[in-house]
Amino acid sequence: MDPRARLVAVSALSFLLLPFSLCAQEAPAAAKPEAPAANAAQQQRAGRPANAGAPAGNAAEGELPIPAETTSVTHHDWTAGSRPVHYTATVGVLLIHGEGQDAKPIGTMSYTAYTEDGVPAKSRPVTFFYNGGPGSATIWLHMGSMGPIRVLTKSPEASGAPPYEWVQNQYSLIDKSDLVFIDAPLTGYSRLVGKGKATDFQGVDQDVRAFNKFITRYITVNQRWSSPKYLFGESYGTPRSAALVASLNNDGIAFNGVTLLSSVLNYFVNSPGYDLDTKRYIPSFAAIAWYHNRVPHTGTMQDFVQKAREFTRGEYATALDQGDMLPAAEFDAVATKLAGFTGLSVAYCKQVKLRIDPSRFRKELLRDKGLTLGRYDARFEGTDTDDAGETPGYDPSDTGISGAYVGAFHEYMQKELKYNPDTTYDLRAPGGNWDWHHRPSGLRGGGGGGQAPAEPNTVTDLSDAMRKNPSLRVFSANGWYDLATPFFGTEHDLAQMMLPKSQLGNVKYGYYPAGHMVYLNVDALKSMHDDLEKWYSEK
Repeated sequence: MDPRARLVAVSALSFLLLPFSLCAQEAPAAAKPEAPAANAAQQQRAGRPANAGAPAGNAAEGELPIPAETTSVTHHDWTAGSRPVHYTATVGVLLIHGEGQDAKPIGTMSYTAYTEDGVPAKSRPVTFFYNGGPGSATIWLHMGSMGPIRVLTKSPEASGAPPYEWVQNQYSLIDKSDLVFIDAPLTGYSRLVGKGKATDFQGVDQDVRAFNKFITRYITVNQRWSSPKYLFGESYGTPRSAALVASLNNDGIAFNGVTLLSSVLNYFVNSPGYDLDTKRYIPSFAAIAWYHNRVPHTGTMQDFVQKAREFTRGEYATALDQGDMLPAAEFDAVATKLAGFTGLSVAYCKQVKLRIDPSRFRKELLRDKGLTLGRYDARFEGTDTDDAGETPGYDPSDTGISGAYVGAFHEYMQKELKYNPDTTYDLRAPGGNWDWHHRPSGLRGGGGGGQAPAEPNTVTDLSDAMRKNPSLRVFSANGWYDLATPFFGTEHDLAQMMLPKSQLGNVKYGYYPAGHMVYLNVDALKSMHDDLEKWYSEK
């Protein structure tokens, strides 16, 4: 509810997937050469210890040290739910090996696991959580969503300066499943080791391979091969989940379910001139305009949003398809209806030729009040130095919560989980070009040859996994006020899996009065928890 990794723009609209205020990268048409990874001494000079505390002398000339798979283990009681849970918290790292039977470790991945004591592993589910970015640590899901504790914020107001607090999370899933929060490669306490280099991990398929190796290693070390298994990804963690569950399935590791929180599964829709990118925001604009009282409140918000869906699929889509050939009278009529759903003026809708950029919307909706809206959560309001700009100067839904999460996390790690490594916790991976090429699992015709597409579509991966494992279930969780991953786009993508009718019921949806990080609204967190608790109980 990806605050978090380097923004990656896959289109001119800079389609960021997880919050953390950083500069945007342009999506490369092809992966560009990357500077060689810094050696251990260079990393230390840059203020980033290279596997501090690792055994000395275990690396050859020119290689980084290879540490042991160390852990910190503590014991706790969760008493905030319907039943008390005695659990063990384990913080540590696992080694990730390169390719080939004799491959050596090339990196570590850090994690925090919460496992109930005294329960047979075979009957106890285990859920693997991760944020997105790509290149973000999992501090946000860990400290805000379904873990046994959660940080307190003032959402949708800015949380301000410390002190910060965390409490037992009454909406944790610890009573339903063991929970493993995984940091992406090169984030958290994860590091390169041996001959590993950043390009081994920074890419769609490279990232999936690393998570596949981590999960395989985790269930081996902890004897969880027969446990029911679930994935829970947020933002870029959702295309990772789609490709990862297919990858694991092809390796004989079947999963029971996948939770997709704030999804973007198909990047092709961001291509310039592809009107689906315009269309998929309209129902979100309608929900946000309703929240900010910019449209008449007749009926319920859900009814209003449904009318916006129907308008978008019908008159609006037809109008966009006609482009410059759209008759003037129809243009005027569609602009009037568009204004009625978005809360913007008819004149503005005409000026932008019926195509409303989400960044412009964030600046325009409350311009008369001198306020801007959050991208990840449009409930958040901010101010710019002046009111004349075209787009907001920052995202208040990012800056408003980052300090609370980061401060509370570090204190919690040190005081409660007793984890004090001689290295930093990195919120994001170091800069570098992300390799967007991806060949989906189960492509028709066997996948063919040639280079994989640079606009990954992981809908095909998820469809492949569901066909090969007909028991696999998907829960799609969506925030009404999310302008990073609008729910209408998710609905479209998940409807393109071409599943047999017998499996259509395996995909379920939840909608919540929140943004990208649904859990920032505690009422929404409760509703999402209740939906997931029911979903986990279904067979």
